[in-house]
Amino acid sequence: MLCIKWGTKYGADDVNRLQRMVARHITPPFQLVCFTDDAAGIDPAVRTLPLPELGCPEPQRTRGKWRKLALWGPSLADLQGTALFVDLDSVIVGSLDPYFSHGDPEAVILERNWSRPLSGLGQTSVFRFPIGSHPEILEQFRSNPQAIADRYRYEQHFVTACLGRELRFWPRGWTRHFRLHCLGPLPLRYLRPARLPAGSRIITFPGGPNPDDARRGRWKPDSPPYAGRRAHLGRALRQGNWGAVRRFAMPVPWIDRHWG
Repeated sequence: MLCIKWGTKYGADDVNRLQRMVARHITPPFQLVCFTDDAAGIDPAVRTLPLPELGCPEPQRTRGKWRKLALWGPSLADLQGTALFVDLDSVIVGSLDPYFSHGDPEAVILERNWSRPLSGLGQTSVFRFPIGSHPEILEQFRSNPQAIADRYRYEQHFVTACLGRELRFWPRGWTRHFRLHCLGPLPLRYLRPARLPAGSRIITFPGGPNPDDARRGRWKPDSPPYAGRRAHLGRALRQGNWGAVRRFAMPVPWIDRHWG
């Protein structure tokens, strides 16, 4: 299994937490490999390796996690075979074994882009790929990284376009998006805490809130402490902040049970 950590958004605790979650939900043996620019504090059970080289300047005008494209090089340190990548802002709630046994072992399998279900786009929070199998993805990106970033906006959209008909998707329901599948739309999120859908294996948190904030009933680290539905709604309305009306979640107890 692979993860990647660079910069300051995620720390060693996030990697160590992922290691513990994987250990609880996989049939051993397994090895979590973390590519990182700072291995300090990471559990020795995790194999740490330097970040693979992107080989070109990172785009400056887009939000996508373009650094992840370095995983698509012709080689990846001394690793071989098929790897499962999981983002650090994930909560593992069920067995991971089917992610390794599902489908053709030579296939690249992504999750669907849940926010655009009819687009055919993939989502790279959780994906499986044979290491070194598609070096053309990184080669094409290196040819004009800023132009590609401007066109596709997100790294996962570019990966989807490169794979084309070779792309496969996970069975529906294995990987869930916290906001879309657990929290629910307005006004549902004001009526009940986020649910854990039956059959889920991994809950991902793209676009926030992150797991630590969601479990506390806040949207961002600098949000006020949770004080209930009326307090949040009243504060948002007084401020005329309609976006804050939408950015609400009650504390989520099941995250504490699975995330840690």
